[in-house]
Amino acid sequence: MAILAITENSSIFNPVSALHNQYATNMDYRALKELVRRGEGQQIEFKLKVNHPDKIIREVVAFANTDGGFLFIGVSDDLTVPGLKYADEDLYLLERAIQRFCFPAISYTVERIPLYDEREVLAFRIPPSHNRPHYVVLNPEKPDEKKAYVRVADKSVQASKEVREILKGERAARSVCFTYGDKERVLLQHLNQHQTITVDLFANIANVPRKIASRTLVLLVLANVLQIHPNEVTDRFTSRAGL
Repeated sequence: MAILAITENSSIFNPVSALHNQYATNMDYRALKELVRRGEGQQIEFKLKVNHPDKIIREVVAFANTDGGFLFIGVSDDLTVPGLKYADEDLYLLERAIQRFCFPAISYTVERIPLYDEREVLAFRIPPSHNRPHYVVLNPEKPDEKKAYVRVADKSVQASKEVREILKGERAARSVCFTYGDKERVLLQHLNQHQTITVDLFANIANVPRKIASRTLVLLVLANVLQIHPNEVTDRFTSRAGL
């Protein structure tokens, strides 16, 4: 039986947060302190300085690929706010890295929040992108080594092949058609009993090649039947709530 489903433009991982709307206007010190008190999370990341811009851009890419977020430079993990003495240098290093190593280009804005003794905090505001997936490409001569990242709680994790394919399909926002057959029946029976499944486990219990198992799970996520939970080790798939 063929099933037709319409994909939506909202995030496939989490409902889009109202955080960006809440702080849509220029950010001041009071708003900064309020966000710092929340600690790092799905849409908030702190960095003390731009010592390793090639690593910090992972956070920028992850925010763009997921639900957007705020990257604060000049804030410590212990929630203190020492700020930056020479903010121009950090701003230059990070903007240069974003321009050189993030593909396709990522839209963002930067605000400079004054503190004391001429110190500042840089607030990078990265909206969720409509052109994802975005990648970090550190060596233009080796484009095959590009890596995508997504935000999971307070971490930016490398995106699996399945996550990347879902991001591409979500961007296309086309109708998704799939056939409900033996492997889909095996899948849903397993989820009714165990709540979660991985690509490798699905391939094993359905006795299909991993490539087919992967494609099936991706299609079912795009059809809003399943939900993917990215993980640094192995992604998990679950039924969507209410299905």
